[in-house]
Amino acid sequence: MAARSLTSPLVGSPDLRTERLELRPVRDEDIDRILEYRNLPEVTRWLLRTVVDPVSFRAAWQRAAKAPDDHSVAVVLDGTVIGTVSLDVVDGMGQPGLPARTEAELGYIFDPAYGGRGYATEAATAMVAYAFDRLGVRRITAGCFADNLASVRLLEKIGMRREQHGVGDSWHAELGWVDGYTYALLAETWRQGRTSQPG
Repeated sequence: MAARSLTSPLVGSPDLRTERLELRPVRDEDIDRILEYRNLPEVTRWLLRTVVDPVSFRAAWQRAAKAPDDHSVAVVLDGTVIGTVSLDVVDGMGQPGLPARTEAELGYIFDPAYGGRGYATEAATAMVAYAFDRLGVRRITAGCFADNLASVRLLEKIGMRREQHGVGDSWHAELGWVDGYTYALLAETWRQGRTSQPG
């Protein structure tokens, strides 16, 4: 996959950087590395799409690179891709006259070998800031299985609030019908939280 298309704001700033990480568009040469951990049982356990076919997976990333509303990135630590964060800008819900593209959907998949060190939280926080400060969205949402405690902790750590607890609303191939959570965060809440932090 070549660099993201020119319609994407990430092209204007090809490298988002945090204290430890680089967040950049996914390249074709990254796909094999991502697949090394994407289909691991401990990763697929909490994904809606479990094992993915390498050919269709590569094609999906190639389509994403050309989609102006897809701002997904590879998360790179010392030259190694350790995860991806997806950020899709979408229309919110409302009556006629609704402003377009005011909401974003957040997701993430990380190599479990790099778990427990805060990399996913650091990357997700950077993408939330990017969505609010540079893309101008007003609301970000994310969902997870209620039993996915690592994801629950991450979403709450970055300031998202649980808006919905779906009782038995999600099918899990191993566990059957389980509960699901939906989280959300408004831009104004995000900015208030940043201004109230000591600095």
